[in-house]
Amino acid sequence: MTYLTKPRLHHPTLSCNAIGFTRRDYEGKISTLCAGCGHDSISAAIIQACWELDIEPHLVAKLSGIGCSSKTPDYFLGQSHGFNTVHGRMPSVLTGANLANRELIYLGVSGDGDSASIGIGQFVHAIRRGVNMVYIVENNGVYGLTKGQFSATADQGSVSKKGVANTDSPLDLVTMALQLGASYVARGFSGDKHQLVPLIKGALSHRGAAFLDVISPCVAFNNHAGSTKSYDYVREHNDAVNQLDVILPRAEIAVDYPAGDTIAVEQHDGTVLRLNKLDEGYDPRDRIAAMNLIQQRHARGEVVTGLLYVDAAADDLHGHLNTAAKPLNAMGADELSPGAAALDRINASLR
Repeated sequence: MTYLTKPRLHHPTLSCNAIGFTRRDYEGKISTLCAGCGHDSISAAIIQACWELDIEPHLVAKLSGIGCSSKTPDYFLGQSHGFNTVHGRMPSVLTGANLANRELIYLGVSGDGDSASIGIGQFVHAIRRGVNMVYIVENNGVYGLTKGQFSATADQGSVSKKGVANTDSPLDLVTMALQLGASYVARGFSGDKHQLVPLIKGALSHRGAAFLDVISPCVAFNNHAGSTKSYDYVREHNDAVNQLDVILPRAEIAVDYPAGDTIAVEQHDGTVLRLNKLDEGYDPRDRIAAMNLIQQRHARGEVVTGLLYVDAAADDLHGHLNTAAKPLNAMGADELSPGAAALDRINASLR
């Protein structure tokens, strides 16, 4: 018998964060994914990131579409808001929710099938509009729910479990996000929690469209020799451009980094990202350089991971539209429907 609900009891010595929550308070139901699935590692990284950032779970809205990846929001932040949309339509539902209530933290979880195929148009417009969100694609290169067909992100020449080679050119969602104007762009690997947790923390602290592409091997259909989305391949071909720490603006936090080895990227809310450069001369504030690096390393069969681009001064959709500071869901009928006179003034201004 499988029990999907975890016991609420936990050891009394578990560490609490600044708001009194243990890490267990950020968990959800027991996962029903395959043992060893990279998606579960991503869920664990989200849990760790939210716990370390002292985020109140009820202030998070998590949305997803259809696919193995879209099941995962049930496995973390059980006390938060959640909505499972139809296939590929998560971005538009998230955009609508964000416009109605700007005070929540929006976390969109999708997959390479959900975002790179049926939902590609939705992905494009949510990113280009600068919706204030964290958009995570759990990328395994296959359609896991329908038994392992190649997805749109599968590399050309990669081999399926049945030995069939992919002849189609892949879509690179990271490069697309950079071209579309995303203001925080990163790529991670589900098997590298040390890198992934800070990347998620940085995205949660960023104002604007934050996009994370996380290579997440499918142990059932895409974790074999010949796959470029397997654990072994990514570990052997991973080129980490930086190591990331998120330093929260609290009293008496001291850091000690060698001179010349870091750059400080101040976020809109005062949060500071400390970047420990591994590649000499790499600057995550250069959008064009990030796109060039991704393509150069891809041609060499390498997977670039880390914080690829950030714009610390970015605005979001509410800033672009100059919306009211008060959330729509908190307004009364008089504020939402100002009357015929206001409508006449708007119509007159358009003549």
